[in-house]
Amino acid sequence: MKLTLTAKLKLNHTREQKAALDAVTLAYRDALNYTSQKAFEMGKSSNAAKIQKEVYTTLRERFGLGAQMACSVPRYVGAAYKTLWARAKQAKAARERNPKARRYKGLDNAPKFVSRTLSYQYGRDYSFKKGQQVSISTLNGRLVLPYEGYAKHLEYIAQGADIGAGKLWYSKVRKQYFLLVPLSMELPDPEPTAHKQVVGVDVGMRYFAVASSTSNKTLFKSGKAPLRKAERYANARKSLQQKGTRSAVRRLVALSGRERRFIAETNHAIAAEILSRFPNAFIGVEELTGVRDRTERRSRKGSSEKTRKANRRRSRWSYAELLSFLAYKAPLRGSMVVKVDAHYTSQTCPRCGHCSRDNRPQKGLMFVCESCGYQLHADLVGSRNVGLRALVVRQDWAATGCLSCTPDVSDAETKAERLKRYSELRWSPDTSPRL
Repeated sequence: MKLTLTAKLKLNHTREQKAALDAVTLAYRDALNYTSQKAFEMGKSSNAAKIQKEVYTTLRERFGLGAQMACSVPRYVGAAYKTLWARAKQAKAARERNPKARRYKGLDNAPKFVSRTLSYQYGRDYSFKKGQQVSISTLNGRLVLPYEGYAKHLEYIAQGADIGAGKLWYSKVRKQYFLLVPLSMELPDPEPTAHKQVVGVDVGMRYFAVASSTSNKTLFKSGKAPLRKAERYANARKSLQQKGTRSAVRRLVALSGRERRFIAETNHAIAAEILSRFPNAFIGVEELTGVRDRTERRSRKGSSEKTRKANRRRSRWSYAELLSFLAYKAPLRGSMVVKVDAHYTSQTCPRCGHCSRDNRPQKGLMFVCESCGYQLHADLVGSRNVGLRALVVRQDWAATGCLSCTPDVSDAETKAERLKRYSELRWSPDTSPRL
């Protein structure tokens, strides 16, 4: 099993060295914008080879880039156009289904690159030296700079982890350069019997994460305080943008990214606490792809303030980021994360299997089963149902030798058949396996 993570290395540079890094990152950014315009004139091409043939000589002579960087610029731009074309096709399909859907405007003009981020190829543009130093290319030769970072990441580099193409990134707020290095490591392939417990994780607004194991161990992570803090950042940004003065702009620069970093830090902490609370676990999480499209009502000109505020609150927190942090941290701690069906997890009774919207009176925090009268915290019910579905995945894995996040049923069977199988699952403290 191969695991890739990104090490963020702080480069300790002098003023003169920073000037050299400034020169190469600004030249690289200008080269990206030049190449983007050329690709736009070539029919919005995403073919990196054709773009490189058109711009390579200019990138070397006009912008002073080295050979490798002059090759990476067309690849970077081609990938950007490929992403835009994919979004345009998705928007076209959406408009065919709904003529009132918004037209995608991402290809109306050539994409503009603003960030001073530069791609480096390992072994050609940068390499590691003894004494915790790194050698990186600039417009006028190479610089050898000392670096520092997270102790575990430094240990992986010292132990010879596979290193890929890195990125030189500039923090405008801290006036500091960082090198972002992808590290790949080989871990033992997981086995269905290697995990001592099965855990379900339910995510939501009132509680960012509710986790429960089949041995009735639980963890609640409230979202009240973090959401309130994130909202303060958003309100401050909105107020400064409306003000528009030079001092307001300076303050906006100082605040830039603070909300995003706060959310990422909170998600990291939640993921780490779940893995610490449930060690060596087989963890089930909900498949939430496209959940915003299914649950949000689009804010239109006549939308009420209540609807707009609800949409802002939903979109503020990154649940995909939380689950991705959980997924990449888990193998490093002997655990494993799988996605399971999210349908009706908060409406299905884990005791009798009855599924109904009315099991959630007024969509409140309490779950009250219409059929058997079972009562419990609604988010805890959701996490238990997710855990039961993860248990099904592990049982199928043990029986077939093939790990699949989809239940072990044929393609001809429908979603209703899968849900019927789930409805047969029961949660009972007396019969819960002590894994």
